[in-house]
Amino acid sequence: MDEERALYIVRAGEAGAIERVLRDYSDKHRATFKFESTDEDKRKKLCEGIFKVLVKDIPTTCQVSCLEVLRILSRDKKVLVPVTTKENMQILLRLAKLNESDDSLEKVSEFPVIVESLKCLCNIVFNSQMAQQLSLELNLAAKLCNLLRKCKDRKFINDIKCFDLRLLFLLSLLHTDIRSQLRYELQGLQLLTQILESAFSIKWTDEYESAIDHNGPPLSPQETDCAIEALKALFNVTVDSWKVHKESDSHQFRVMAAVLRHCLLIVGPTEDKTEELHSNAVNLLSNVPVSCLDVLICPLTHEETAQEATTLDELPSDKTAEKETVLKNNTMVYNGMNMEAIHVLLSFMEKRIDKGSSYREGLTPVLSLLTECSRAHRNIRKFLKDQVLPPLRDVTNRPEVGSTVRNKLVRLMTHVDLGVKQIAAEFLFVLCKERVDSLLKYTGYGNAAGLLAARGLLAGGRGDNWYSEDEDTDTEEYKNAKPKEELLKPMGLKPDGTITPLEEALNQYSVIEETSSDTD
Repeated sequence: MDEERALYIVRAGEAGAIERVLRDYSDKHRATFKFESTDEDKRKKLCEGIFKVLVKDIPTTCQVSCLEVLRILSRDKKVLVPVTTKENMQILLRLAKLNESDDSLEKVSEFPVIVESLKCLCNIVFNSQMAQQLSLELNLAAKLCNLLRKCKDRKFINDIKCFDLRLLFLLSLLHTDIRSQLRYELQGLQLLTQILESAFSIKWTDEYESAIDHNGPPLSPQETDCAIEALKALFNVTVDSWKVHKESDSHQFRVMAAVLRHCLLIVGPTEDKTEELHSNAVNLLSNVPVSCLDVLICPLTHEETAQEATTLDELPSDKTAEKETVLKNNTMVYNGMNMEAIHVLLSFMEKRIDKGSSYREGLTPVLSLLTECSRAHRNIRKFLKDQVLPPLRDVTNRPEVGSTVRNKLVRLMTHVDLGVKQIAAEFLFVLCKERVDSLLKYTGYGNAAGLLAARGLLAGGRGDNWYSEDEDTDTEEYKNAKPKEELLKPMGLKPDGTITPLEEALNQYSVIEETSSDTD
């Protein structure tokens, strides 16, 4: 009945009546995502009627009401089939100010129309293959980039930027050709990086270093949403960027990595939004050529160096091993380098481990990123080794027992998901400079057996990559316990699939057999 009444007014009523009936429909169905199939034909006709109204000279408020209802109806894929035409797409492009003839965004009263038009385009492009093809024909990606350039430095139109970016993300997700167009023809890498700079209000202190205000306010919800959409679009644009071929590419990737470092050191309006922001930053960093990730760390300034020296002098003389890593004025320092961003990545990784679910999607990207950073950059590896595998003092408990980061990662080495356990083992192996004896020292033979077997290193040795020969000193506790250790201990699988000492596993199977015999 709602569609029938709205359709009648849309066809025969004047602008004021159309606006009222569509506003009522929108209010009633704002949260509707599933529609009754019996009214499908009426919804199609209502869509067609709305497009006919939109080409008329009607007030802005009536345009907004029309577009709100069109956005709701475009959630239904079946309704879109007859109304997704080139003519109707061009109507939405015109209302969204995506035509090249629109030179400016001066009329604030038009902003709600632009936003609603972009929302409609997002739904239609996502739900209609015909709309996706028409997007290529109408060169929609170029039009969206043009609109972004008009508003990239104007913070009072964040909603326009946000949905422009969301539409760019959808187009680049659905069409590989558009990814290439954005990267090379439309300079999307540079444009989207500039959008992030604007959202974060970055002030550069050096070529790849930005000023961080630890006491500054969090990002606003609008700035955070814009940044997240830009990060997602950039991920699609750079998804195949494994090698840097030109110096200009290297520079642009370093700028982007420096912006992402800044992103990791700021917070959003809520804890959940901060995690979403950082998660997308991690995903994008995984696309950056590893040679450009050196900008995640930076040398200390003269003032910070003086502060670090003071802090080191204040530490007791018996804490020599801990002196290399200090925290001063909210800055994590290691070997004269600012390690804040790496520390944030490590904390992010531990939070994802503690969640205990969705490891493949949520944990493996950050673990892979930290592994590649550690393999390529010595200072990052040494810092992470200091944090994850500090000098071994607890030699009484098994490596997988406990609540430290090391204990949590060792437990993942026997996870049921092959991809998860492989990347966890690889990360620890790289921190140990791919030396088997060092890995066994921190993880135990049973936990490391899978990785060592896959690499043909069960008899010992080291991996293929070269690492510096800095010393891995043993604590007194470890030196005293080392002669008494059981370096090789036979292991077996328990009935529940977990690894346990072989004798215990055999005992459990014996109990099961006896129980089965009694039942027979």
